[in-house]
Amino acid sequence: MTRIKKLLNSEAFKYVIFGVLTTLINILFYLVLNKIGMLYIISNTIAFVMSIIFAFITNKLYVFNSNTWKLKIVIKEGITFLCSRLASFALDTFLMILLIEMVWMNDFIAKCIVNVIVIVVNYILSKFIVFKNR
Repeated sequence: MTRIKKLLNSEAFKYVIFGVLTTLINILFYLVLNKIGMLYIISNTIAFVMSIIFAFITNKLYVFNSNTWKLKIVIKEGITFLCSRLASFALDTFLMILLIEMVWMNDFIAKCIVNVIVIVVNYILSKFIVFKNR
């Protein structure tokens, strides 16, 4: 029982759970916006913004336990988080263009593959850069 409890309380497990929820938010926004006729790049951008807001809050509070709300720290974490996510967004967009325009992959399949890569990159950036001084 303690192994299960330890696993459920682990940072990696929480990151996976909230990463899956963030990914679902990202994909759902992408699909809905794409369905109503937006270009995939615009749909992807809006999906990114919505998921980044959710990810910052859940990563700060539940995954990396950064419970301080001192303005200076929140601003530093927020800016660092945003910069790291912009870097992963650039990777996301590059891979989407590569897979859809050059490899001719289905856009939904490309979106799912790219999200897996982005989740791993985001965990590394959050753990070792954004929330390293919690």
